[in-house]
Amino acid sequence: MAGRRIIAGAVLASLLLASSPAAAAECLRGANAAGAEFGEVLPGEFGRHYIYPSAETLRYLRSKGMNVIRLPFRWERLQKKQFAEFDQVELKRLQDTVATATGLGMTVVLDPSNFAMYYQKNIGSEDVPIEAFADFWRRLAPLFAGRDDIIYLIMNEPAFVTAQQWLPAANAAIAEVRKAGADNFLLVPGTIWTAAVHWYADQEGGSNAEVMRGVVDPMNHYGFDIHQYLDDDYSGTKTACNKVDEAIAGLERVTAWMEETGNRAFLGEFGGHARPDCYRGLARVVSLLNARPDIWTGWTIWAAGDWWGDYPLSVQPLEDGLDRPQMVAIEPFIARKTPEERSCESLRRR
Repeated sequence: MAGRRIIAGAVLASLLLASSPAAAAECLRGANAAGAEFGEVLPGEFGRHYIYPSAETLRYLRSKGMNVIRLPFRWERLQKKQFAEFDQVELKRLQDTVATATGLGMTVVLDPSNFAMYYQKNIGSEDVPIEAFADFWRRLAPLFAGRDDIIYLIMNEPAFVTAQQWLPAANAAIAEVRKAGADNFLLVPGTIWTAAVHWYADQEGGSNAEVMRGVVDPMNHYGFDIHQYLDDDYSGTKTACNKVDEAIAGLERVTAWMEETGNRAFLGEFGGHARPDCYRGLARVVSLLNARPDIWTGWTIWAAGDWWGDYPLSVQPLEDGLDRPQMVAIEPFIARKTPEERSCESLRRR
């Protein structure tokens, strides 16, 4: 009798576990690992025009406690012609980098860094039909399907299309990912470089805040990729971080939109030069996001990478091995310290 009760209790516990939401992973905090998107020559020559991040770079980021990299790469290098098979040599480079990062215990955000273009032609134009973009995702999605440590970012920074033009392409890509049987977490960008300060900006056909409510994911397992730099035009190209207050206000407004619409977000890019106003700004940004694990799944600073040299936003360690000051500024905010940060509500399946 006692044995039956034990067995029955074990079965009941198993059923309850199976029917309860899966435990969420820790909130994601890391860096962009750049290089595979480099070069204006397309598709270009590996080792001359572009490179993938080295194992040494990935180990460095992991040593800082980072648990995610955002991995930019170019669509044209993986699929050199529309509707064609993937280039197997390039695919292996991508897969090897993913394997190295995930082998270190890191999540990888796969990021086709194309600005909603293919060979400089807009997705949705006669030159690049939406079907070609959907085909790219039809081929990529099965390769890492079913992995919680691989996130699919649909596209990096749509810039020269309106939200109304972009939404059908995003939904077509999402549909192909799910048709392929991939249940991975998805990230969907808005337009105008998906900047927080531009989320409510007027566009023909409606702002991101209006139009991106129309994202359709049959699994409802997605968030929005948001970017935010701190300089005068929010591009990350100016020296002074003189728009920190405005950037924070934009992020707070986006947070409120996510709360209102029942959505979640990931800050895929932010950064600043090596100067005190930027260090303070970076700390304010990550503090804001870290305080809302119910909305923000995490962040990746721009940017690490082996070829940056003296690039002013680089967080790649200096030649003598010392940390860049931007890394010093954010390092205290990387660790997931609270129970809420260690079981990130915004990463839970819904």
